[in-house]
Amino acid sequence: MNKHILKTGSIALVLISLISCSKKLDRLPTNDVTSEQVYSTFQGYTEAFAKVYASFALTGNSGPAGNGDVQGIDEGTSDFVRLFWWMQEISTDEAVVQAGWNDPGIHNYHAMNWSADNVILKGLYYRSFYQITLANDFIRQSADDKLAQRGITGANADAVRKYKTEARFLRAYQYWVLMDMFGNVPFVTEADELGSSLPKQIKRADLFAYVESELKAIEGDLVNARQNEYGRADKGAAWALLARIYINAEVYTGAAKWNDAITYAKKVIDAGYTLIPDYRELMRADNNVTNTSEFILTINYDGKRTQGYGGTTFLTNASIGGSMIPADYGTNEKWGGIRTTKNLPALFPDVTGAADKRAQFYTNGQSLELSADPAPAFTEGYAITKYRNLTKTNAKGSDPLFSDIDFPIFRLAEMYLIYAEAVLRGGTTGDLATALGYINTLRGRAYGNTSGNISSTQLNLDFILDERAREFYWEGYRRTDLIRFNKFVEGSYLWPWKGGVGSGTAVPAYRKLFPIPSSDINSNSNLAQNLGY
Repeated sequence: MNKHILKTGSIALVLISLISCSKKLDRLPTNDVTSEQVYSTFQGYTEAFAKVYASFALTGNSGPAGNGDVQGIDEGTSDFVRLFWWMQEISTDEAVVQAGWNDPGIHNYHAMNWSADNVILKGLYYRSFYQITLANDFIRQSADDKLAQRGITGANADAVRKYKTEARFLRAYQYWVLMDMFGNVPFVTEADELGSSLPKQIKRADLFAYVESELKAIEGDLVNARQNEYGRADKGAAWALLARIYINAEVYTGAAKWNDAITYAKKVIDAGYTLIPDYRELMRADNNVTNTSEFILTINYDGKRTQGYGGTTFLTNASIGGSMIPADYGTNEKWGGIRTTKNLPALFPDVTGAADKRAQFYTNGQSLELSADPAPAFTEGYAITKYRNLTKTNAKGSDPLFSDIDFPIFRLAEMYLIYAEAVLRGGTTGDLATALGYINTLRGRAYGNTSGNISSTQLNLDFILDERAREFYWEGYRRTDLIRFNKFVEGSYLWPWKGGVGSGTAVPAYRKLFPIPSSDINSNSNLAQNLGY
């Protein structure tokens, strides 16, 4: 969490003092401190709650080069966003990785030949469970009887109960990640004492039901939409996650929930969020100030206080290579790592952004075609300039290496597109005219006028998939979207080097899920591996 997350209240004071002293989490509760010590005071609860959030953006106690919270993976690559991004984007048409990059396991994704020992998928799996463990412990320790035993009463007790509700949301979010990526996974809640028994495996459809029920159970206790401190979950975040799981419900459970997707997308839309005027300012160093009307929930980064090699530091610096000048993007770094395939620029009327301003490509010295996979030279494939560690006035971020750009988990545009897609798929609680209006609102922002508007006859599911790519590329949506539209493993939609073949090829259907890491299969007799692995 960073200096911009919380501007008032005791949490802000704790986070600013803790993180500004260390830049990491070494002042937060560590493993050699017992729960009774940590939770003996309201201050202790506040610090523990801070870590539940901060574990999204920070990776551990020993600095970017050491071992962090997740063992078996270099701390520099174990940030949640970096792991999530690799798996959601490099496995698709939106991204490829540079030859010579040595992050273990990354070169398996575009060729779609990962195994159960892949370090990246193990990293995300254990990162998600680490964050669930933090949330479970906080929820367990926040039971009313424990608060009473520790003398935490009145306004302090009420504050802890609010924290507990948000911790339940964060746990639900991480279970969505695991449900989406891995399907049937181990399942633990605050009722399961850590280490008391081997976790049992839950079916994907049952995990969907759990996430749905948790979000509905806490909805009434969360702060009203757009009323919580920046970077903290509120009703809007719960509705957004419900809309997201409902639009994917047929994938997760076999049963569609289009009407529910419409209902919860509309709840968010009607809560007062608005699009910022300029799409190109979404991923800027001051987006914590300029984009709060559009962002529903963010993972917050600060160049001075959340220093690590993941998150938007990774997305900014790894995107720069070839003839690109790092200073143009607010950094001194030029990692030369990630670009896109020709499929993404083909979705735009031109790559200069002259018409659709969402097109943010660097083409000077870059070829459109890729000669090899899994690791072509950086100059093969257009570079993406979406993430810039510059403010909207082009002032530099706070640090020449580490990014100030906050990463949106949910933003309003997704709700517009969920509403429209669910209507087109047969949802009856919405209507086509409203759906078209939402799409043209997005395109009006993108084009700066009505020239990009479409008619009702042009609005179909293929258009929605393409529009989602134009709106959300490199934000971690693509794999999930392609699976929902039956274009991820199938031969009906190809991209360069899909499946390890230059022109692209279909891959086995089991690749729609990642395997449970072999290390967890081997250590927990309750677990069965996903089919095909």
